[in-house]
Formats: sequence, structure tokens, C-alpha cells
Amino acid sequence: MGMELMYYLPLMGAIGLVVMIAKAMWVNKQDAGDANMQELAGYIANGASAFLKAEWKVLGIFAAIAAILLGWSGTLVEHSDWVIAVAFLIGSFFSAFAGWIGMNIATKANVRTTQAARTSLKKGLQVSFNGGTVMGLGVAGLAVLGLSTLFIVFYNLYVNGASANGEEMMTALEVLAGFSLGAESIALFARVGGGIYTKAADVGADLVGKVEAGIPEDDPRNPATVADNVGDNVGDVAGMGADLFGSYVATILSTMVLGREVIASGDSFGGLSPILLPIVIAGVGILFSIVGTWFVRINKDTDSVMAALNKGNIGSIILTAIASFFIITWMLPESMTFQRGEVVREIARMNVFWAIILGLVVGFLMSYITEYYTAMGRKPVDSIVQKSGTGHATNVIGGLAVGMQSTFLPILVLAAGIFGSFSLAGLYGVAIAAAGMMATTAMQLAIDAFGPIADNAGGIAEMSGLPKEVRERTDILDATGNTTAATGKGFAIASAALTALALFAAYVGLAGITAIDIYKADVLAMLFVGGMIPFLFSSMAISAVGKAAMDMVKEVRRQFKEIPGIMEGKAKPEYEKCVAISTQASIREMILPGALALLSPVLVGFAFGPEALGGLLAGITVSGVLMGIFQNNAGGAWDNAKKSFEKGVLIDGQEFKKGSDPHKAAVTGDTVGDPFKDTSGPSMNILIKLTSIVALIIAPHINEGGHAPAAVPPQHDHELHDHGHEHGALSPNAANEEVAALDLTDRF
Repeated sequence: MGMELMYYLPLMGAIGLVVMIAKAMWVNKQDAGDANMQELAGYIANGASAFLKAEWKVLGIFAAIAAILLGWSGTLVEHSDWVIAVAFLIGSFFSAFAGWIGMNIATKANVRTTQAARTSLKKGLQVSFNGGTVMGLGVAGLAVLGLSTLFIVFYNLYVNGASANGEEMMTALEVLAGFSLGAESIALFARVGGGIYTKAADVGADLVGKVEAGIPEDDPRNPATVADNVGDNVGDVAGMGADLFGSYVATILSTMVLGREVIASGDSFGGLSPILLPIVIAGVGILFSIVGTWFVRINKDTDSVMAALNKGNIGSIILTAIASFFIITWMLPESMTFQRGEVVREIARMNVFWAIILGLVVGFLMSYITEYYTAMGRKPVDSIVQKSGTGHATNVIGGLAVGMQSTFLPILVLAAGIFGSFSLAGLYGVAIAAAGMMATTAMQLAIDAFGPIADNAGGIAEMSGLPKEVRERTDILDATGNTTAATGKGFAIASAALTALALFAAYVGLAGITAIDIYKADVLAMLFVGGMIPFLFSSMAISAVGKAAMDMVKEVRRQFKEIPGIMEGKAKPEYEKCVAISTQASIREMILPGALALLSPVLVGFAFGPEALGGLLAGITVSGVLMGIFQNNAGGAWDNAKKSFEKGVLIDGQEFKKGSDPHKAAVTGDTVGDPFKDTSGPSMNILIKLTSIVALIIAPHINEGGHAPAAVPPQHDHELHDHGHEHGALSPNAANEEVAALDLTDRF
């Protein structure tokens, strides 16, 4: 097939979108229930649409200004072009559209899941999971279609038969990076804004409804209930969709950029095989994710929903792994060379395959470990349940401890994955491992998006006053959804870590740096500053939730006080006022965290140069990954500790259920964990990728500004070498000490 392969790549994305449309049509055909259920679902859908419209107005202004600046900056350096602004706008649109696809189907699947649960758990799972599948295939299909189509355009525009490793390809990929920047920028605002929205409503509803008024979760008498259900869609669906779309694109892009430095002269693709490989793997991953969805089924209500989802996930991973072997054998020559300046490394074809396998294994292990720390019935969650018996404070302490402890195994797995993939195929190995991990994103997102749909279904069942067994079925789906949401976030942060490392490596190449030396004062200083940024970002996000939640609490209290008959069910609450509070607060509060992520690399890069910016990126990546894992897992564990009380728990031999003092303590822990797991925690993976992509975009500018010093001044190395020979008796230790002395005079 040779070079023609490139022109077939968009087809795989298109196949994903065609299946997505078929699944969406199937969901829409399902019974939406009685008039009351449809009315409640309408409130949720209208609230979600109102939020997205308000958010898109702000993001439209941001995208227009950013595109103008990008287009102007693209004309100033050799390896860029004003066309980068067009790529940025397309990436922004696709990211927002991916989020809308997920939210649109979720607001239709929720009430249909409720109605399906009146029949059986099997039917409820079928509807909710198909709704999630629409989201997964929409995100993956748009990413592969958009990225591959733009690459074809830019290849013909800039490369047009020139060397796959030449400067023309560097220009094409630098312009293509605009697509990724647009995707990640929108993802950040969508994730933070959606997270603030959902948690302001959730915290407000819980504090006044469950704790003060003593009414159940999702009780229709609670004015914040509709806003809470809207939040599930704008945060956990639209926000997550934009987030994973950005991750998916950034992973493929970073691998393509590093692929330019791999010389594969013996292939049948004009040396393009290392650049095209990540898109091919992603496209095949879509096809096998579709196959994986066929395995997600249960036969009776007593079957495990989690086991069915795991079967589909593992099936898609195994099939993708098998297919990768044949793809790599077909595309890559037996041996390739990675070359960056004087650094030359031979890469064996099979080592690339093993790096992909390693990426798939790391992704699975991260999800499995996250499940262990956040699932009901597991030791970490049970430990929080037991601590609830002695009060609110001990519950919070227990959750914090679980969250901190949960960073240990994931970081070891990540470190092993980075070390192993680098040992196999160098920097390209790390990038292709991330691409392997992200290959089954469609399946991962389907499992993830099913959770908020099930959560909404339970809310509609409660508000509609449906029979107890319906709520019990939706609760089973919802509890599983809480765990899959947590595992999805574990997967997302793992992919972000590997992707950020690949982007970091690509940035170093474009910035013209041979190494980043922490002996230098500016690099070390920026390493600390970078480590601080995820904490400041989290503080902004959590504070925003706190402010918005206070407004929500005041509004709910006002309605309980001023609208007679609410508690008796004789008067309808003013749901729309709570929706408006969440919308206004989230739009207002998302600006500052977004500006921090976008501007910090620009300011450091132009003020201190590319090496100091490298230090900043390293600090943000390490600190952000740890903060993301800690907050996601602590929040997930607190949530399921609270849910454990719904069936009853034993504490010191005594059974406690909803409404008991230990349950109230668990509600407090869950409330503390809400902004952790749904606002600041999930935003960490976007933060670390977005800062790396911004650095990649500005690399040609700060490189051409003359800020790219050598890692070790060559004359020092030469002088030491001669000095050693001249005196003859200089020991290795003495030589090392003299190296340090000479280098340090230059660096501090």
C-alpha cells in the first residue's frame, strides 16, 4: 500500500463515527418513560444546554483572540506558519463538539435508562452503556479523523515528498500542534468549568438537603437537585469528553513529533512509518473498542456489572495488542535509528511492539489499582467506613490517608513503564507506549460515561417516585459507575503522565536543547515553581467550588424558608434559579485557573529561556501527577464509603444505615471529596499536558531568541580531558569533582 496508507487513515475515524450514529439512533428509539419522567429529563437537558451555550460564548472569544496571536506568531519563525491558527480553531471546535456529543446523548440516555431499569438491570445496563459508547466513539472518531486529515493537508502543503526527517516535516508537525493546543485549551475550561458547576450543585444539595433537611438524595423537594443532575452531564460527560479528546490528540501528536527523529529508511512509506504508526494504532484501537462493546452484557440481575465492563475492556486491550504485532511487522523496518544531534540510538522493530504492550499493561494496571482504592467492599474504602464511626474528623482523616497512600503503587507502575519503554526504544518508546495505552480510549470512555448516565437515571427514578426496585437497580449501576469514573480518571492521569513526558521530549528537540541541567540556578528555581503550580491551580478550583456552593446553600435555604409547601410536596421548587447560580459561578471562576495554565509556560519561556522552561514543565508534571492521583482516589473512596451505608455497614459489631451519625460523617467526607474527584483532581492531567503543548508551540520562538545553551560547555570537557592527560595521575573521582567545580561556576 506504501504512501497511500496515509490517505486511508481518516477512514478509521469515520467508521467510529458511523457506528456512533447507529448507537445514538438505537438509544433515541428506546422508551423515555411517562410524562413526569420526561419533564424532569427536560429540565436536566435544558440546564445542560444553557450551561454549554454560556460557556461557548466565553470560549469563542478566547479562541478568536488566541487564534489571532498564534497566526501572528507563526509568521515570525522559520518552522511555523499562520496556518497554525486554523489548526487551533479546528482543534477547539472538535474538542467542544466531542463534549457536546457526549452531553447530548447522556441527557437522552438517562431517562431511557430509568425506564429500562423498570424492566431489568440487564436492560438498564444495555441502554446506559450504549449511551456511553456513543461518547467514546465520538471522541476517538473525531480525534483520528481530524488529526489524520490535517496531517494529510499539511504534508502536501509543507513536505510534499521531502525527507520524512527534514525541516519541512518539522514545520508540518509544528503547525499540526495547533490542533492539539486548541483541543487541550477547550478541554481545560470545559473540565474546570464543568467541575465547578457539578460540585457547587452537589455540595449545595447535600449540605442543605441531606444534612440539614434530612431528605434523601435526588429528592424532588430539593431545589438544587436538577442542577446536581445537570452537573453530572456538563462535568463528568462534556468535560470528560473534551478532556480525553485532548489527551488522545496530544498523545498521537507527541509520538509523531518524536517519530520525525526516527530514521526508517528501509520501510515502504518513504520513511514515514514511525510518524504514521501512532495514528494507525489509534484507528485500529477504535475498531477493537467497537468489538469490545459486544462483550459488555449480563444475563440476570444478580450478575456483576463491573465484571461485564471489565470483560469488554480487557477484550479490546488484548485484541489491540495482537493487532499491533502485525501492524508493526508490516509497517516498520527491522531496525531504525533515533537521531537527535549527536545522540544516536538503534531501535529494533520488536522493541516498539513491546513498548506498546507495556503501555497497554500500564493503563490496565492503573485502572485496576484505582479500582482497588475506590471500590466498595475493598479494604481502603472499608477503613474510611470504620473511621466514620468515631465522627466527621476521623472520616476526613481516613480519606486523606487513603488518597495519599494510593499514590504509591501507581507511581511505581508509571516509573516502571517509563523506564521499561525507554529501555526498549528510547524516547520514541515512551511516546509509543502512551499511544498504546490510549489506543482503547473509545472503550475507556464508554465505561466512564456510562457512570453519569446511571447516576442521572437514579436521580430521575427518585424524583419520579418510581418503585423501590427501580432505584435499587439504578443504584447498582450508579455504584459501579462511581468506580468506573474513578478508574477512568486513573487511566487519564497515567496517559497524561506518559504523554507529557513525550511532549517534553519533543519540546526539548524543537527548543534546540541537548539536556536540561538542574545544577543551573534558573532551572532548579523553575523546578520548584513548577511543583507549586498544581497546588495553586487546585486551590483556585476548590475555592471556586466553595464560593459557588455557598451561593447554592443560601439559595436552597431561601427557597425552603420562603416557598410554603415545598417540604410537603405541594409546591414546586424554583429549579432554574439553582441552575443559573451554578452556570454563572462556573463561567466566572474557570478563567483564572485557565489563565494560570496557559500563561505560566509563556512567561517563564520568554523570561528565562528554554532550559528553565524545561525545569518548570518537569515540576508541573511530577507534582501534577501526584496531586491528580491523590485527589481522584481520595474523592472516589469518600464517595463509595458514603454509598456503603445505603445497604448497611457493621462498625464494631453494630449495623448503621442512612441517617445514622456515622452516615452523616460519611456525607461530610464525600462533600470534602467532591471537588477533589470532580474538579481539581481530573484537571491535573489537562494542566500537565496543556503546559507542555504551549511549550511545544513557543519552542521555535524561544530557541530563535538565542536562549538555547549547551548542556555542558564543550570547552570545559575538552580542558578537563587535556588536563587529565597532562597530569596523568588524576583519579576518576578527582576528575568528577573538577567537572562539578568548573560547571558550578557557570551555573550559579
